[in-house]
Amino acid sequence: MSSTTKSLEEKSDSSSQRMKYLQLVDHIQQLIETDQLHINDRLPSLKQFEKQFHISKETVLKGLNYLLEKGIIESVYRKGYYVRRKSVEHTFRVFLLLDKMNLMRDKFYHTLFEAIKDKADIDVYFHHHNVKVFEKLITENLQSYTHFVVAAYLKEDVSTILNHIPPAKRILIDFDQPHLTGKYSSIYQDFKLDIYDALTQVKSQLAKYTQLILIVPAAAFHATLVIDGFLQFCQQHQYPYVIQHEVSAANFQKGNVYITFSRYDTDDVALIKLARQKKYLLGEDIGLISYNDTDVKEILEGGITVVSSDFEAMANQVAETIEKKQITRQRNPTKVILRQSL
Repeated sequence: MSSTTKSLEEKSDSSSQRMKYLQLVDHIQQLIETDQLHINDRLPSLKQFEKQFHISKETVLKGLNYLLEKGIIESVYRKGYYVRRKSVEHTFRVFLLLDKMNLMRDKFYHTLFEAIKDKADIDVYFHHHNVKVFEKLITENLQSYTHFVVAAYLKEDVSTILNHIPPAKRILIDFDQPHLTGKYSSIYQDFKLDIYDALTQVKSQLAKYTQLILIVPAAAFHATLVIDGFLQFCQQHQYPYVIQHEVSAANFQKGNVYITFSRYDTDDVALIKLARQKKYLLGEDIGLISYNDTDVKEILEGGITVVSSDFEAMANQVAETIEKKQITRQRNPTKVILRQSL
């Protein structure tokens, strides 16, 4: 009997309640901690582990996957498993996949980081709405993290890709994808209900205007959902309305109230320029409601009224879901901040 085999069997006798794959984990970690295995050393093959310790391939893989999640080892395609770190610094390793970095995403990331920095490592990736990049990042990292926090903002149906992530590790933010399997977590925005509720909240302020105009970029991922909520409100309350893809000077007139959610707030700027040209007062002659709050919107033109999802609340809920190892499915709170532009 080899010394390595004896070591594992003795450990098994002394902790019979501990599952076999965790005994294998303990054994490998001991080899690393005692410098019998060094950083960048290759681990024995699956067959060697099976033969030495008389355990199944599935048990070996489960133990190795545990070490992969913790970042202790790394899998190299067609070469095997290699030692990458000596010890586990944190309990969790979080794969955070965002569409892009902007003020809202930055607020989400920093809130999440502050909430779990003592318990988790967070690696941030970006897919930039490219489905091939999205798939590659997820499939190449499936074995390396304890949790996958994903903003799946793509026009393509990515449910098949997301279903590769074990449900208990899967946390969707912003948009809850259809066709997903298993019990997974989702802290999402309900874009249809959000705009309907927001317009309902400011119904008394809207009374002084004659027409609602929704500026919705044709390429916006969630455009159809926002349009559905907008139409529901206008039709239910019999408001005259227009839906257009960009700001138009042709129908810019007193009595209009605009709702915008362009990616870089370019529609807000265009509307303010038109108002200045015609000497219209924002909040009196025309109204403006913009999506997502920023420091600039708080002071621009005396303050822009905004509909804004609470990204700090979203991040804190994600942190709690990870720490408590729970399944969370809930709509993220959205608030209306009334300012001079309405």
